[in-house]
Amino acid sequence: MKINTVKKALAEGKLQLGCGYGFLRSPDVARILAAAGFHWAFIDTEHGGYDLETVQDICRAAVAVGLCPIVRVAELQYSLVTRALDAGAQGILFPRVESPEVLATAISWTKFPPLGVRGFGLTPIHVDHEKVTIPEIIKHLNANTMVVFQIETRLGVERRDELIAVPGVDAVMVGPADLSISLGVAGNFQHPSMVEAMEKIRDSCVRYGVAPGTQTRTLQLAKFWKERGMRFLGCSNETGMLYDRAAELARELA
Repeated sequence: MKINTVKKALAEGKLQLGCGYGFLRSPDVARILAAAGFHWAFIDTEHGGYDLETVQDICRAAVAVGLCPIVRVAELQYSLVTRALDAGAQGILFPRVESPEVLATAISWTKFPPLGVRGFGLTPIHVDHEKVTIPEIIKHLNANTMVVFQIETRLGVERRDELIAVPGVDAVMVGPADLSISLGVAGNFQHPSMVEAMEKIRDSCVRYGVAPGTQTRTLQLAKFWKERGMRFLGCSNETGMLYDRAAELARELA
């Protein structure tokens, strides 16, 4: 059974780098990202087109090479969460969170009893055929499954302390596109109101011992927020990185 190295590193105060992963269906992308030095990727089933079989293939490849696969579910729904975990996700990313009560219920779906209500349906393949008991599996997965949620609205920012204080949260990832829209500055990711809101979220995370994080679209923005203490730090996605490097090569050779 694999240790969730990202969850462990975040608990130790370390920076963990990741990216989005939601369009290219090849599990080889996970191998490339791991070899490049990324620690995690969020497998996007909210905006991406992956079915569960693709998620399973990507998760198994990612875990095998040490890239932590975190599945962003389309909505807070029990079957979406538990099936993603059964498919091999090492964590769940909850989008558009605004209610601490709803978040607490959703977190309970990620944990087996007595910590939660997740149903047990795992087989030997889930633990690489190790000779372990059901109680051992439950203890291990309860300790190693990551919970991340997104603040993406003005209301989420206002309720940040209530949300971050919910037991079981490992990290928060700001969703800057939707947050900028909610704040009335769509796409202006360094507008003063955006920076202020994100710094409030960061400060609340620090206060409650939760890793602060954000997704970013550019290296410049990633560096900006790295310098300001975001430790669960996402930059770009698999298609964006492919395009950027291809465009760079084409410009240099034209």
